[in-house]
Order: sequence, then C-alpha cells, then structure tokens
Amino acid sequence: MPIAPYGVLKGTVIGHDRDADDDHYQVLVRSGRTLHRVAVNVRSSAPKSPSALLYASATTLPKAVVEGLRALPAGFRALASKPGGLALDYVRSGIVKPRAMKPLPPDAPGADNDLKDAIEASVLRALKEPGSVLHALGAKWGPEPNRRDRYFGFLPGSGVHDIHMNQGNSGKYRKDNGIHQDGALYFEFPGGRWKAYFLAFQSQSFDTDARGHPR
Repeated sequence: MPIAPYGVLKGTVIGHDRDADDDHYQVLVRSGRTLHRVAVNVRSSAPKSPSALLYASATTLPKAVVEGLRALPAGFRALASKPGGLALDYVRSGIVKPRAMKPLPPDAPGADNDLKDAIEASVLRALKEPGSVLHALGAKWGPEPNRRDRYFGFLPGSGVHDIHMNQGNSGKYRKDNGIHQDGALYFEFPGGRWKAYFLAFQSQSFDTDARGHPR
C-alpha cells in the first residue's frame, strides 16, 4: 500500500546532524512548541543498487505551490494524494525533470561535491537567517510518547521520512508505491528566495502506471 500518513511538515530548522548515520542527513525542526526530526536519505543501502541517489534542485517553484505552502500553519498536515494540490509526483506534477536528476555521492572528501554538502548548505543558511522556513514532504511517524528521539533526544519522538520519490519501486519496496506521494525538501529564505531538493534511488523507475508501479 502507499506510504501513510503522507503530508508536509512546516517548521523552523534549529539543529542538524550530518554524521548521525551513513544513510541519512538528520534535521531538527521546531513547529510551535513541538520538535520533529526530518530524516533525509543520502545513500541507498539496497543490495545490488548504486549507493548514490539521483539528485536535482531548483530555486523556483510554481506560484500555486508557493502560495499553498505559505498558507499552511506550522506543523504536519496530511495531503491527499491527488493532482491539483501540494502533493508531489515526480512523474506527473511537472515540477521535477527526471532527466535532469544526476547521481551524487552521499559523502566524499572535499567541499561542495556530495549530497550531504548540498543539503547542509541550505540547513546552515536556514539556521543563520531568521525567518527561514522548511517544508518537508514525506511520511510522518510518531508521536511516540514513551520513546525519545534516537539522535536529538527529545520526547515524544516524532518526525518525517521518505523524503524522496515514492513510486517506481520493485522488490520489497514495491509496497510503498503510489502516485502523488513523493517527498522533497522546500526551504524558503527571507526575501522570498527558495531552494528545493528532489531525490530518487537509482533502482526506481520513472515509467510508472496509475498505481505507481514500474510498467
């Protein structure tokens, strides 16, 4: 079945952990008085699959998306997986150009040459510039009233993951397939400046049917 609950988390970046584990970049977000962790995949651990994710970014978004994001209150909001709203589909929405997505290593020696560097640039900017807002599209977990967050230690544990394309999967991840339920990061900085991040695994197909399965 498709991922659930699918939606968007809106909040302020207040911390991060680049090296919490090899497969993710962890971002600490506050929405009102509530803390969340955004777990962003930067590496594939699937056997027989390249470790580098496909990556693309953008500095502009459609006007309707910008207006919709700005109208949201802080916190997590579930999104209906259908066209015409904020739900994202890499294949159908027209926001992502699959052919423009290129493999980027998760972590490599040097500066500005890997996926962690790319994400960290906007995370550090958001921490530096008051008024910056992060919108994370993906699947929510929690709240977990009896479990502290494993990386940042807050209670109850809560967050968003699956910040990547969520269709075109085969094998054990086929169950996660669906349309209009893809993940992304949208940073809005003061002055109406945007930075969007789109991620996909090289094992995923961009040729999908009406249920998000590979054709």
